[in-house]
Amino acid sequence: MRNISLTTSLFALSLSLITSAAWASPGQGSGDNGLTEADVDRTISLEAGDMWFDPEELELAAGEVVKFEITNTGNLEHEFVIGSKEAQEEHRKMMLDMANGGGHDMSNMAHGEGHDMSNMSNGDGHDMANMSMEGVTIAPGETGSLLWRVPDNVNALEYACNIPGHYESGMYGNFSL
Repeated sequence: MRNISLTTSLFALSLSLITSAAWASPGQGSGDNGLTEADVDRTISLEAGDMWFDPEELELAAGEVVKFEITNTGNLEHEFVIGSKEAQEEHRKMMLDMANGGGHDMSNMAHGEGHDMSNMSNGDGHDMANMSMEGVTIAPGETGSLLWRVPDNVNALEYACNIPGHYESGMYGNFSL
């Protein structure tokens, strides 16, 4: 059992290093959504621990601009990504493939400044043209922020950490109106 834990820990650490190298601009995120601090209606603070978010559900109002401040209190790097369940699943597949040496071209993704994957098609079977996600990657002990305008369909979205194994361990949350 101890060997499995050590192997899992080393795998998670390796993935953290890989994602750190892939997205070198951690901590801030607004993508190309054009939002500024002056647009913010309210700030919501979240805690990202190792394999959980607190709170696990957020109540929002359609149209409001929210500044998320996410503090990573865990020992691993985490991401806070907003998108549909389908987009999150596709992103997890891409992250796993990248961790396994899939060679994804991340040049159009700007992960640390927000996920805007609408122009991303990596040419190896993952068509991400329908994915529009915002997100930020947060190093252990750091706080990242993300500006986001709440859409009308917020009930169909979730926030998640898609680093391999994190979502599956319960690191996601839901929105409600």
